[in-house]
Amino acid sequence: MNRLLLSTLFIVMILSSSADNDSSAVFARRKKAFIISSSALTSGSLFYLNVAWYNEYNTGKFHFFQDADEWLQMDKCGHFFTTYQMARLMMGSMHNCRFEEKASFWWGGLIGLGYMSAIEVMDGFSKGWGFSTSDMLVNVAGTSLAMGQQKGWHSQKFMLKYSYYKSGLARYNPNLLGDSPSTQILKDYNGQKYWLTFSPFAFSEKYAKWRWLCVSMGYGATGMINATVNTKPVFDNGGNLLVFERYRIGYLSLDIDLTNLPVKKPWLKKTLSMLNMLKVPFPAVAFSRFGTKFHPFLY
Repeated sequence: MNRLLLSTLFIVMILSSSADNDSSAVFARRKKAFIISSSALTSGSLFYLNVAWYNEYNTGKFHFFQDADEWLQMDKCGHFFTTYQMARLMMGSMHNCRFEEKASFWWGGLIGLGYMSAIEVMDGFSKGWGFSTSDMLVNVAGTSLAMGQQKGWHSQKFMLKYSYYKSGLARYNPNLLGDSPSTQILKDYNGQKYWLTFSPFAFSEKYAKWRWLCVSMGYGATGMINATVNTKPVFDNGGNLLVFERYRIGYLSLDIDLTNLPVKKPWLKKTLSMLNMLKVPFPAVAFSRFGTKFHPFLY
């Protein structure tokens, strides 16, 4: 099972909960609605996963599974990104509901980590998977990035973002990489890119009006048909054996911080905050062991 899929669904649930809460006219009712809806969504989804999925694979014995060398660490980037976004969005949602700052920071920041930890523990009791210490370390790192910045700056100056472009490799192993566009977005690591975005103008009030303009450094990988090595033979339509070389790619590009655009409408600000997890397409330079390549438009 793809844990990035589960955690991304949880992000969607958080956003839906936040949107409903913000429609309330009274802060007290907002808080109550937020607590009830968030609790129901988190506990309900975990219960559903346990009954609908994990029961079938339950071994009854907790065990570990080390997967740090898989997918050229693209799956770890997914965990890092997901827990960062969970913490960022939950802290922001609780702030919008006018919870106390301390409660917004600790509860909002840690609920996503708690959710991912629960999934990891269920993995630990499931055959075919196991509790991954490397996943947990990356989960903690993503949460810490969001909470550390909120504590130090009360804002996210260094943002994690995601982009995807169809790689064309999923058809060679659709069980692992996805058999439809909607599943490939989450499962085909060959087409995913994860970005660290920041604005050089965010550290000075003198250039505050330019804080929306950012520099972005990305990471991706390609040539991956299986998790570790491409052991599965792949043939083209003519019966010729295809060989895919696995390698990493670094990127340098520009980006836009949508939360710093000069908009005034609250609903638009909320929408832009949600969309700010996605990288804005821009020209980019790619770096790999095969050299440097310029992309006039990269997503």
